[in-house]
Amino acid sequence: MGRGKIVEHLREYIQDLQDEQKWSESFNKSQDKLIAAARLAKQQIAEGKAQPMDYDKL
Repeated sequence: MGRGKIVEHLREYIQDLQDEQKWSESFNKSQDKLIAAARLAKQQIAEGKAQPMDYDKL
């Protein structure tokens, strides 16, 4: 493998790692939002504010 090919391969590898990091951060943020939504739903159920879901209306 020529020197240029190795450098090119390393650049692609680093780019993949950066993309993976961005995806991971995005996933963690959305996971936090899901947890918050679940807590809110649980609280509303406990307070009697929640309504059963009517799947026919979806």
